[in-house]
Amino acid sequence: MSMSYESVDQLQKVLTDSVFYYAKDSKKAAGRALGTIVEIITFYFLKSWGLNDFISIEKSLTEYGNPDITHNVEYSLHPVLNRYSIEIDRDGSSVTANKIIKSIESRLKQKTFQKKNNNLLSRNGILRNGCTIAAGDKVNFVASISNSDENKYYVKVCEQHSNPFAIFECKRVGVEDGMRKGPQTIEKAKQGAYVARTISSLQKVRLNSGELYGIVYNERNIPHSKPYNELLDEIIYSNEPEYLKKFILTVGVVSNHGNWFTSNNHNKELKVLAQSYDWLLFLTDSGLTEFISELILEPTSEREAIREAFLASYGADKTKNQFTKVQMNHIADNVLYQYFSENLDRIQGWFNIISPGGCNLSRLKKELFELKSKAWGDIH
Repeated sequence: MSMSYESVDQLQKVLTDSVFYYAKDSKKAAGRALGTIVEIITFYFLKSWGLNDFISIEKSLTEYGNPDITHNVEYSLHPVLNRYSIEIDRDGSSVTANKIIKSIESRLKQKTFQKKNNNLLSRNGILRNGCTIAAGDKVNFVASISNSDENKYYVKVCEQHSNPFAIFECKRVGVEDGMRKGPQTIEKAKQGAYVARTISSLQKVRLNSGELYGIVYNERNIPHSKPYNELLDEIIYSNEPEYLKKFILTVGVVSNHGNWFTSNNHNKELKVLAQSYDWLLFLTDSGLTEFISELILEPTSEREAIREAFLASYGADKTKNQFTKVQMNHIADNVLYQYFSENLDRIQGWFNIISPGGCNLSRLKKELFELKSKAWGDIH
């Protein structure tokens, strides 16, 4: 049974005293680590839902109708046009993008692409999540390790279309000692809201009565409009290429840090985010506490690899990052995926749904699976 903490602030103090004591600003360092943990929880939550093949990390997306402006988003889910499976010898060397491309090059339907210099797995056992190994015309080739044994790594390469069908972004900020709330909270909320409202073809319009309408244009620039949630459902469950090809379902994941809000107390920041994202998920203090206490502060022996990866990245003797959304210790990755898969029902309880009202995670999962299953080869 894990230790109980009254709040995430108390948990941060434990991290400050036990892990970040060496840092010049130990509280700020602990706060940044908490932000990274929120991102990691979001990634492995998506992975445990079976969405790993569709994930890209920190991709640059253009605004709808305004390609001069781009935004990096934490996670984007992309249509998978083709999949390739290969075996790589486990000989102690790095699993490089070049090595993977050479193994599948003859099978690729797209022959013109630019290779990347990323390592899927370093010789030190650091895995790169969402590892882009090459980019072609409107596609990215993203590799992951699906399994391994003593002799082989079993690698999957997914040909993802560059236009995503969904994004996930994490928002979390801290508060300085002696301050009632952090000065940047509303600005960070507005930044997230701006991206959520500008990258999808489905746009929001507020009527004089306060009701939220959606508007989407076909290829002849003829508008189609109705109450926002009705139009959102219509697009998700339609097969109309002209509405789907530039549509992006936007999902925000927010967490409290003593100054933003609670899931039942919607202050200005939360209201800004809730009206901008299609879905806004609230990662509760208790969920964050369970993750940190069970996997970092007091793990079982089977989960010790996660604590070791965390300390190697953030402890006094830190060497190289191996506990982030992009770079993750390979052993810790396996343990994290197992933890999320075995405890998925409980982990889903870590999230409260802020918007849309009256909905649950089952509905979000259904929408994502509906979108990923479209005939994207025909749509694009």
